Amino acid sequence: MRATLRRTLGLAWVVPALVLVGVFVYLPLVQNLQFSTLKWDIYSGSQEYAGLDNYARLVDDPVFWSALGNNVLYAVVSVVFQVLGALVLAALLDSVRSERWQRVLRAVYFIPSAISLTVAGLLFYFIYEPNLGPLNHALRAAGLDGLAQAWLGQESTAMSAIIAMSQWQGFGYSTLLFAVAIQRIPREIYGAAAIDGVGPVGCFFHVTVPLVREMTGLMAIVTISGAFQVFNEVMVMTAGGPNNSTQVLGTWLYRSGFVRNNFGYAAAIATVLFVITLGIAVAQLWAARRRRVEW
Repeated sequence: MRATLRRTLGLAWVVPALVLVGVFVYLPLVQNLQFSTLKWDIYSGSQEYAGLDNYARLVDDPVFWSALGNNVLYAVVSVVFQVLGALVLAALLDSVRSERWQRVLRAVYFIPSAISLTVAGLLFYFIYEPNLGPLNHALRAAGLDGLAQAWLGQESTAMSAIIAMSQWQGFGYSTLLFAVAIQRIPREIYGAAAIDGVGPVGCFFHVTVPLVREMTGLMAIVTISGAFQVFNEVMVMTAGGPNNSTQVLGTWLYRSGFVRNNFGYAAAIATVLFVITLGIAVAQLWAARRRRVEW
């Protein structure tokens, strides 16, 4: 009787949360799938059933594929810097013997993450300004006039400039999370490795990397998902230009729905984006579960 009462009380606490998640997460997902089958003018309110026509248009839309490619590039670079690079930096910070210097360095690396994406985008918009921006000014002062250019005004450099800003903004946060995960590793393991003659590099690959595997998997999921959901920095810095060269799925979705007034097509892009991020998250969670480390 008491066990039944406990289960009932437990459900009483869980049900409100399930209702909220259902109403604000799963119901909008179902509605978006429904919207993606419509030809919908959001200003006049007219709707016309289009079936899978919006998805067929995606296949023939070169801007969609360019945006998807930019998201993939964004994800690859983010994994290299915000997962692999952040792990290396966190291990280096952990090797600093002075706790005071550890705290100072963590604060220094974390400060960019405390800046909002919009403010960071505006800051780098000024840095990249071709005539008055500090970047081109520094290049000219160093005698590298040939490298000075309109970083956000050229198709060949605009996306790389945006990605560079994003890595600067998110690198410290990832480093801090890895530093916390490394601190949880028992110091006795490092001591045993040192007694066996394992050097710092060997300790990193044979102790640190395996024992922060779960955090690495989590950061990979968060980083890749964030790369496919990027929006603010692109809108602030280029709004998808020049010539759609910096469009990502989020900005192309916005432009299709709220600028070109094709809400059904935008809903189809959102559905594809959801399927991609869900698939990546499920695959990585499955892999992380199979390789869980305990001590």
